[in-house]
Amino acid sequence: MRTLHFFNTTGPCNPQDHYMLPPADRLVGAQLHRYISNQLYWVLHAPRQTGKTTFLQSWMREINTGGEAIACYVSVEICQGVTEPERAMPAICSAIRDYASRFNLPVPEISDISPLNMLNSMLGDWSKLVAPKPLIVLFDEVDVLEGETMISFLRQLRGGFASRGVGTFPASIALVGMRDLKDYITAAKGGKALNPGSPFNVKEDSAVLTNFTKEDVVHLFAQRTTETGQQITPEALDYVYEQSKGQPWIVNSLFARATLRILDEHSTETVTVKHIEEVRQQMIMARETHLDALAYRLENPDIRALIEKLISGVSDPTLADSETFRICVDLGLVSLENGTPQIANPIYREVIARHITYSAQLAIPAPEWQWQKPDGTLDMDSLLREFQGFWQTNSEAWEEMMNYSEAFPHLLLMAFLQRVTNGDGRIEREYASGRGRMDLAVEYMGHWDIIEIKLLRKGQSLDKLKETGLQQILRYRDSFSPPLRAGSGAPACCYLVIFDRRPEASQIPWNERLKWSKEGEVTIVEC
Repeated sequence: MRTLHFFNTTGPCNPQDHYMLPPADRLVGAQLHRYISNQLYWVLHAPRQTGKTTFLQSWMREINTGGEAIACYVSVEICQGVTEPERAMPAICSAIRDYASRFNLPVPEISDISPLNMLNSMLGDWSKLVAPKPLIVLFDEVDVLEGETMISFLRQLRGGFASRGVGTFPASIALVGMRDLKDYITAAKGGKALNPGSPFNVKEDSAVLTNFTKEDVVHLFAQRTTETGQQITPEALDYVYEQSKGQPWIVNSLFARATLRILDEHSTETVTVKHIEEVRQQMIMARETHLDALAYRLENPDIRALIEKLISGVSDPTLADSETFRICVDLGLVSLENGTPQIANPIYREVIARHITYSAQLAIPAPEWQWQKPDGTLDMDSLLREFQGFWQTNSEAWEEMMNYSEAFPHLLLMAFLQRVTNGDGRIEREYASGRGRMDLAVEYMGHWDIIEIKLLRKGQSLDKLKETGLQQILRYRDSFSPPLRAGSGAPACCYLVIFDRRPEASQIPWNERLKWSKEGEVTIVEC
């Protein structure tokens, strides 16, 4: 039996082994042929695992097959954390030799000269070695270079720019990483703004690599259908795109798990929404490397503060203008949808929410009250009444210990819900800047409960907040069709949870603050 292609989630893709789409089709702002013909230097930036390395190696093979130039891919990741040029430049030069040898290209020698000119000299010698063809060098992972190493690297490239051409210096160079070049030059210069003497003021373009479109997702799985006959329902494809927003690693991971783990590699059983929902949960619980890296980003206090604003729905007109927001966009963590800043996709939302509430989950005692109905579904009334008591007992002390003051009520309620539903249920979350609320959809045993969280702040009217919240939760329920479609068909119960965050709230007795009422189809829970 011949080996089938598969959906790749580790390292660059190649057409011999993997289902894949031409990565160059997703380039925005790039003019590849002009970079070679006009001998230009340029920058490509995109988040991790979106296909940068796949594109670079694919383009390298295309250039070398065409025969008009010699191109080589080189990763400088080996120099991550090395800030001394005396150590970094010999390592970069060694990496050039290794990659040239790996791709069966002419291998240059390393000059025994000062590290401050070593790279410049080697690239000149390499250009002579491949003449009469021009040399194209594609440097990947450039943003791992730091401090003086970054400055020296860029200065040596700029030093040869004026003499670039056949036999003298690389005719075209691409610098590739997660962020635009100006951002990590600024970082290398201690946060100081760029000036006319920037060590790399010779770049032509800054191009980006976008996520898959919905049509891309369809075409990607169609390759498996053509090879094996296996089908996927339109609803499952919609759900893949909805959950991933086209992030290439997530799309490939969902398809890979569905076709290799849930179903057999050679199965022709149709992939359904149920399969994708199951593998989505597996991905989140497994905390695979790509998703686990999100937790690392939250160690940055500026990023953590921005995420808090998104969770709490705070309206901040300066948010999208901040440097932290631009960093989060470049990292693929945050996106703008219809002009609204939000977490880039639902799977990232779930991973982030689980990570920042994990410690609180562990600290919440295992439930001892009756939180299930006789039919096994979740007794949300009982759970939220229990939460009111938990909030009364623990909120003041816990808020002092947690770093997310603005989003503290949202996080504590999410931790409380997760403590009960973990493993047997799931929570879908909606939050974005300026929404003034967080929406939760809790599924357990096929039944859904819809929860909207709102904060009553200084100067706000409780009656007006309730009126707005009631309208919003019903709209959210009616628009939340994909998971509800996959459930038992029973109507979702709706809960509006209001936290009184006014300064005077601490002076109100708890028996007056904790309230429970009903407005039409919605239960109102006040804390």
